[in-house]
Amino acid sequence: MKSLAELQAIKEKMQNKVALREGSGEMRVVVGMATCGIAAGARPVLSTFVEEVNNADLSGKVTVSQTGCIGLCQYEPIVEVIEAGKEKITYIKMTPDKAKRVVQEHLVGGKVVAEYTFAKENA
Repeated sequence: MKSLAELQAIKEKMQNKVALREGSGEMRVVVGMATCGIAAGARPVLSTFVEEVNNADLSGKVTVSQTGCIGLCQYEPIVEVIEAGKEKITYIKMTPDKAKRVVQEHLVGGKVVAEYTFAKENA
């Protein structure tokens, strides 16, 4: 870092990511970040959701946040998508690539990626 302007640019870039995590959108994406989730790879999944939501210009509609233990450790990393008036969707065994697909198909397109859900796994 060589100047105050460079520091300001870094601050603005990172503030977009923090705002996504703390926003109040119509839809919430919650990533389980307890020890079991982190050990299973939840941190890159969370980062991918934040980046992809920002890239898809959904920051006013979608809030990405984290939570502790969801209680299904064998299915980690777990991601819940919560929309008012709709049933919560629980995605399991998530990866960054799966997160990208969920953003495009579910958050942008409105279609649940059924093959990644808890309901599909236990059908």
